Amino acid sequence: ADTATTGEEAADEERPENPFPSDITVPDGILDGGAAWLNCGGPIRMKDLRGKIVILDFWTYCCINCIHVLPDLKRIEREFPEEVVVIGVHSAKFDNEKETGNIRRAVQRYEIEHPVVNDSRMLIWRKFGARAWPTIAVVDPEGKFLGALSGEGNGDRLVEICKELIEYHDAVGTLDRTPIKFELEADKLKPTPMKFPGKVLADETGGRLFVADTNHNRIVVASLDGKLLETIGSGTIGWKDGGFDEARFDHPHGMALVGTRLYVADTENHLIRVVDLEKKTVETLAGTGEQDRLRTFGGKLKTTALNSPWDLAEIDGTLYVAMAGPHQLWSHELGSDRIAVFSGTGREDVNDGPLDEANYAQPSGFATDGRALYVTDSEGSAIRRVPLDPESKEEVTTLVGTHDLPRGAALFEFGDEDGVGDAARLQHPIGIAIDGDALYVADAYNHKIKKLTRVVEDGKPTGEWRSDTWLGDGKSGTELEPPRFAEPHGLSVARGRMYVADTNNSRVLAVDLATKKTTEFVVAGLKPPKIEKEPVDDTDFAEGKPFVGIAPQTVGSGKTLDFAVTMSVPDGFKWNEDFPVRYQIRADADQTLVPADQLGKRLAPEVVEKTARIAVPLAAKTGSADLQVAVSYGYCSSTGGICKVKTLRFRVPVEVTADGARKPIVLAEPKPPTPQAGE
Repeated sequence: ADTATTGEEAADEERPENPFPSDITVPDGILDGGAAWLNCGGPIRMKDLRGKIVILDFWTYCCINCIHVLPDLKRIEREFPEEVVVIGVHSAKFDNEKETGNIRRAVQRYEIEHPVVNDSRMLIWRKFGARAWPTIAVVDPEGKFLGALSGEGNGDRLVEICKELIEYHDAVGTLDRTPIKFELEADKLKPTPMKFPGKVLADETGGRLFVADTNHNRIVVASLDGKLLETIGSGTIGWKDGGFDEARFDHPHGMALVGTRLYVADTENHLIRVVDLEKKTVETLAGTGEQDRLRTFGGKLKTTALNSPWDLAEIDGTLYVAMAGPHQLWSHELGSDRIAVFSGTGREDVNDGPLDEANYAQPSGFATDGRALYVTDSEGSAIRRVPLDPESKEEVTTLVGTHDLPRGAALFEFGDEDGVGDAARLQHPIGIAIDGDALYVADAYNHKIKKLTRVVEDGKPTGEWRSDTWLGDGKSGTELEPPRFAEPHGLSVARGRMYVADTNNSRVLAVDLATKKTTEFVVAGLKPPKIEKEPVDDTDFAEGKPFVGIAPQTVGSGKTLDFAVTMSVPDGFKWNEDFPVRYQIRADADQTLVPADQLGKRLAPEVVEKTARIAVPLAAKTGSADLQVAVSYGYCSSTGGICKVKTLRFRVPVEVTADGARKPIVLAEPKPPTPQAGE
């Protein structure tokens, strides 16, 4: 027998299956407790994000794995700009990373375009049960927690999750595509000749200084007295070989000079590039342009993927690579077609031993005396010595900082303590240089330059090394007398002076080694690159956007055609006084009613009590036209953390007659139907 179905049962049958069902509702205040919010106007609550897929990125800005996740998040933001909101939850590892100002600089340096909360006390981290950097948590448009993914390499999976969620929530009407506008920290940066320079390389013989102008995606070449010699790279992010003006890099760092060839660690392209300084060309030496996620141990130059090469050093015809991503050192014999691991198992830790058994923790800087490599092990806050001869019985040793502790423990032994060997403490050192018997270290997170010297007893070296503060008082700043730094990343020495990439101050400093007198190294005539931005479609009539159909309207003739558009604000939100209200008019077909110069322009209406009053000049006393009217305005959550841009779009058939009534055409977004009993 046939069984009758109720309306509710029929609706259930038509409702598609949720691909990620969950009964866990995320509390509205789960993001409370942060010390500050960046890239937005205030704190964000989960209720303000209903209708959006929310991706929470638990990260700390020192972490190479966290850096590797950022391109995946940027990809998602580009593919799903209206459906997904990414929120970075910065839960610091190092003390320096708990400071909001330092996180702001990291957000600017990494060009992050989503809100970031400073979770300095790790309150949000604990609420979500995060255990590792990075961790990605996903919340659906109905505020349900779907789960979390740890580690890097989950970009493709996240994209597929977003596609499935969009398809489902679009079908059931729980997806909100209202665009969100964020107040980016990047917009607060003033143009500077250099932008977050990462490394410097002083050429004593040639009297030149090479600067990796990292966030300008170029290499600057200057004489040691400050004359601009070359800029290598157009400044546009990308991977492109060719002449200096057309070549493209993606956040380059370390360099090595061999004759007339400059080798460059093109970090975020995961490439090694070679610059011919005579021919003025850039070529790719090694890498595929894709990050190696498989922990390969080497192969042919252009078919072997690399993983965040951060610094380079050349010794006796061999190019060494500080490969930060897999926590290894690689090498390439110049002229050969091979590149391979030189030292390191790939496990992140600080363990001494033979070359193939030692462990590193994000190696980021090189110096050499010709007999060994000296390496800044950033995540382990240690300085390592690496012998160059694999056949010798010498082993990798740690000069200062802790090592050989229980698994992973050395990664959390950091601070700012002068002392000998494992009693000394650094905090995320990145750069290193050598001068005679002394090593100088850019102790980035302590905002200092440390000096390492051998310990001598009874006139003989003991084999131990001592670390002492050489310059800087531990406070971030721009002063020159006495000097202060802001996370210095690169060091190089030539002709009695040390050159410092004072990264977060977007400058290079020159320090007299004898007197410590510090001056800013100014490159005369150097300007920021001119970047051609991709054209932005600012029309309010973007393809695929829904329109509200309005019944044909008849009005009387006059000088203008008038509209009154009601702009509503959802409950829990407030009008955004700072966002300019704009309107556009477009005609569906040829017509003579509205002048052509009024079509397509973004114009400002008169706003009276949240009503946009539009007066469109008429080109004819009578006539008809099928018009499209769009009005954009803004509103924000009560905290100011989420500001949305609402665009109302209407199709309005209009006829102007000589005897019609003079009145504005009233336009308003239709109210959703009131649910009836049983529905």
